[in-house]
Amino acid sequence: MNKKIIIGAIIVVLVAIVGVFVFMGGTHDNDPTHLTVAAHSNIAEPEAGFNPLTGWGCGHQNYNPLVQSCLFKTDKNGSIVPDLATDFSVSDDGKTWTVNVRNDVKFSDNSTFNAEDVAFTFNTAKETESELDLTNIKNVTVVNDTCVKFNLVESRSTFIYDLRYVGIVPSDSYDNSTYGENPIGTGPYVLDHWDKGQQVIFKINDNYYGDKPYFTQITLLFPKEATWLELAKSGEIDVVPVATSALNQTVDGYQFIEKSAGRAQGVSLPYLNDTGVVYNGTMKVGNNVTADKSIRKALNVGINRQDMCDEIFLGHASPEFTGVDTRDYANINAKLADGDVSKAKQILKDGGWSDTDGDGIVEKNGLKASFDLYYPPDYLDRQSMATVFAEQAKELGIEVNLVGADWDTIYQNLYHSAGLMQQTSPDPYKSIYQQYHSKEMDGFYMNPNLYNNSDSDKLMEEAMHTSDLAKADLLWSQSALVNGGGWGPAGDAPWVWIANYKYNYFIKNGIDIGEQPDDLGNDILINVCEWSRTNSTA
Repeated sequence: MNKKIIIGAIIVVLVAIVGVFVFMGGTHDNDPTHLTVAAHSNIAEPEAGFNPLTGWGCGHQNYNPLVQSCLFKTDKNGSIVPDLATDFSVSDDGKTWTVNVRNDVKFSDNSTFNAEDVAFTFNTAKETESELDLTNIKNVTVVNDTCVKFNLVESRSTFIYDLRYVGIVPSDSYDNSTYGENPIGTGPYVLDHWDKGQQVIFKINDNYYGDKPYFTQITLLFPKEATWLELAKSGEIDVVPVATSALNQTVDGYQFIEKSAGRAQGVSLPYLNDTGVVYNGTMKVGNNVTADKSIRKALNVGINRQDMCDEIFLGHASPEFTGVDTRDYANINAKLADGDVSKAKQILKDGGWSDTDGDGIVEKNGLKASFDLYYPPDYLDRQSMATVFAEQAKELGIEVNLVGADWDTIYQNLYHSAGLMQQTSPDPYKSIYQQYHSKEMDGFYMNPNLYNNSDSDKLMEEAMHTSDLAKADLLWSQSALVNGGGWGPAGDAPWVWIANYKYNYFIKNGIDIGEQPDDLGNDILINVCEWSRTNSTA
């Protein structure tokens, strides 16, 4: 294994030994119906509290809200099925979605759930500044107590995902300033106690309309990744994520569970040339190295994804080429064979890049093939991936300068520098449209390289507006490779997608997590109502 990765892993272990004690007090008892879970890093402790209208449980995290139910949910087969909803229909023009809802549900404060709560939730969320993008909703109107209409600005085939991921709040008592710390919902649990910076305790909701869960209390911790292994070794925690530094570890009393998540990790490459444009007075735009297609193609062809999966993830990952390889709308023809250093060098040579001064880095018209790659150093997997990517790129004659930074700094530099990013959403609106459809500069991280292809745009727009979901999948797929271009590596190659990393957990022996849907492993609690403990001691 790479020496830099080994050193990073040693540092992680040392930090863990010190940091684990923060979570060792008061987390464990002997009640077998109490469950203690260390949250994965993709589920950050919410600063604004447990409020779905400000982002908790929504968006790219795919987290299943414990307190708030949604209109729809994902079943064990990965299908989106009714939850608070009973059924829905879509108008011929695709702009009106009519949803019927249950009439037998109460909130945790004993108030009655009805269509007014649904309309209030979405109308309020539409105006709330958060990661939720509900701008395509014109308004939501109540037909009667059990029926609500969603009126859209334009038809959108992916709107079902919005209905799947927004938790419903009570219209009568919602107060944005206090709700996050005292949430009221219709989900299987209620928030009992929140020790900020340490843990939150959820207890069973006696009003829950579904099958009552076996676990009557869930304690959710928000530890640093460096502490995960020591938390598992303590034996005090029932469910603990496994960091990349511990993938070859075993822990007595625990089973190692591996779950697919469609978690694509890769490198965003600035697509535009540097013409001196600065967005918002602070964000430089464009990079004359990565704007050259031969650079982007050479990287996609020359790097060895399987070697990275083996070295960084010890095989607990698979090569990723398009960012959506595991989805129904993937395009196998948009991939390129990789690991071919000779071919990559020929691509660079044909593109006018050559090493004229013998320093190992190719140049073109006096410009060195060199660019910065920003990554978050707190994530060991991304730190390792950035390091190995830079080493493999250097074999091709391309210099990648690594810059570890916080997310605010990374976002500030994405228009002119490469960024190590990931995506996990099964929603093609988030994983394709927002990622690749041309847009005006907005300082937001979606489409961070400002990719722009009118042929791809047209296919994505057709996919968005059709009411035929099978046709939509085909159109999404085609947008990856069209007329020699498109957002796939065989097209314009604006990204170098590298690995699809699986989510791994240490789960205490005797805990049965039931049958979970594929590609949602980042949401380990998605079916927590079906969990049980098969032995008698916690």
